[in-house]
Amino acid sequence: MFNFLKRKKEEPNSTPNDLPSDRPKSMEQIAQEQIEEGQEEYKRSNRGLFLSAFIAGMDLGFSLLIMAVLYTMFSEKSSEETMQLIMAAAYPVGFLFVVLGRSALFTEHTTLAVFPVLDGQQPLRALARIWGLIYAGNILGGYLIGTMIVWLGPKLNILTHHSLEEIALHLMEIEGIAIVGSGLLAGWLMGLLSWLVTSSQETISRIFIVFLITGAIGIGSLHHCIVGSTEMFAGMIVSEKIGILDYLSTQFFSSLGNIIGGVFFVSVLKFQAIQS
Repeated sequence: MFNFLKRKKEEPNSTPNDLPSDRPKSMEQIAQEQIEEGQEEYKRSNRGLFLSAFIAGMDLGFSLLIMAVLYTMFSEKSSEETMQLIMAAAYPVGFLFVVLGRSALFTEHTTLAVFPVLDGQQPLRALARIWGLIYAGNILGGYLIGTMIVWLGPKLNILTHHSLEEIALHLMEIEGIAIVGSGLLAGWLMGLLSWLVTSSQETISRIFIVFLITGAIGIGSLHHCIVGSTEMFAGMIVSEKIGILDYLSTQFFSSLGNIIGGVFFVSVLKFQAIQS
């Protein structure tokens, strides 16, 4: 097995600290940092990892909150194209909280947790543990804030149940195979987000990257399995048009697409490019 991390540590003058701080990192340096960061995640306790993921799920819910508020305010006054731009601008908010706060997000770990496995540092069963804990924590955190939004939003007169219903219904408009494709693109972008955040050396540049990439997911109406779960869950509570099977099928296809996009199009291809 190709042990990238071990080889890089053995090579002289190969660490990022040996280079000027303003010099762009090489692919090898980014991969080394991804592996090291991924290894730290594997060392965390089940409780610590789950709580971090639970926090991430709740934090991401603020994207739904702001989108629902904006939809309530402007949907009757704006065209469909304008509303899509408005919603896309709000979509990155929760991601900024999660990425800058370093909480555990499943779609980031389709690359971050995979690199140590590809490098032979961790077995597949350890990856299954990481993914299971983070996925469950993200989803349950989303359920909590989704329930809070459904209950509190109308009481504060900041959003309507209709806005939550429309946001959720938008995720169900296409068939399963198309949701997989949409999720694949979103997972690919989230894998790139993890890679590019590691390559960045300043907070401002990281904010820009998060806004750019997650804004692209928003404006493309791509399926993200964690944000989408919260959107669908809230919509299911308030709408008779959305049933449990609608939620489960959309969640399954979007999760599958996210995993394929992050693992293959980022982790595997970039790792192969470094080996070559």
